[in-house]
Amino acid sequence: MRIILILEYDGSRYCGWQSQPENCSIQDALETALSQIAHEKIRVITAGRTDAGVHALYQVVHFDTSVQRPITAWVRGVNAFLPDDIAVLWASETSDKFHARYSALERRYLYLLLNQPVRPGINHKKVGWFHQPLQLDIMQRAANILIGEHDFSAFRAAGCQANSPIRTMTQLKIVRHGNLFIFDLRANAFLQHMVRNIVGCLVYVGKGKYSSEWMLELLAGCNRAYAAPTFSAAGLYLAGVKYDSSWYMLGLDEMPLIPNMFLYN
Repeated sequence: MRIILILEYDGSRYCGWQSQPENCSIQDALETALSQIAHEKIRVITAGRTDAGVHALYQVVHFDTSVQRPITAWVRGVNAFLPDDIAVLWASETSDKFHARYSALERRYLYLLLNQPVRPGINHKKVGWFHQPLQLDIMQRAANILIGEHDFSAFRAAGCQANSPIRTMTQLKIVRHGNLFIFDLRANAFLQHMVRNIVGCLVYVGKGKYSSEWMLELLAGCNRAYAAPTFSAAGLYLAGVKYDSSWYMLGLDEMPLIPNMFLYN
C-alpha cells in the first residue's frame, strides 16, 4: 500500500530534509514516527529535499507499507510521535504509480526578506534580513529576466548533484508588505541553493550594486563565481508542489501566499 502525506515544518534546528548518520534531519524524525505507527521500518520519498534551516509549508512525501491503518493514524497518530516543529497535515492512500518526486510538475518556494536597519528578534530564523534599502521595481525587472527555460549554472551550489542545470522558471514575483519583501518562485524543479542564490543576486540589484541587466550576464556566463553569495536559509519556505489533477492533490493555488504571522508593516 502506498500512502501520500502533506506536512509542514520549521527547519531551524534540523540539518535539512535528507537522512543523516547523526539522526538530525526531518526525514529521520518522520520515518521514526511512521515506523512507530506501522510497527515496521518505513522509508519515505519526498518531492523536494530542503537544506538545513529551510522550512516547509507544504512538503509532499510518499511511502509504502504492508500494514493497514486508518487514515487518522497517519495524521494524528504520527503527529503524536513527531517533534512539535514538524506536523503531518493530510494523508491519503494512492496508487503505487504515484511518486512524490517524479510525478511532480512544479514546485513553489517563498522567500521572506525583512528589509530594515536592525536585525529581527521575534522572527529570528523565520525571515532573511538585509539592512540597506532595496528598490522593488529594479529587482522585479531583474527577476523577469529569469522567467523561462535557462541554464541556471550561475545559481547552483558547487556540490549540486543534478544531472542538468536547465530549469524552467514559470514565476518569479516580488511583492512588498511594509518592510517585508516576499519572493514567490515557481519552476518545474530547482537546483541546490538556486532560490537562495537568486535572492542574493536580486538583493545586489535592489541595493544598486548592479543594474537589472546583470542577470543576463549571469545567465550567459554560467559561472557561479560571478554571482552574489548564497543568501540565508532562514527565510526560505517550500510552499507548494503541483501534480496532475488525476492524483486529487491540493494544488499550488490552494495554498495561502504567506503565513498570517508575517503580514506586518
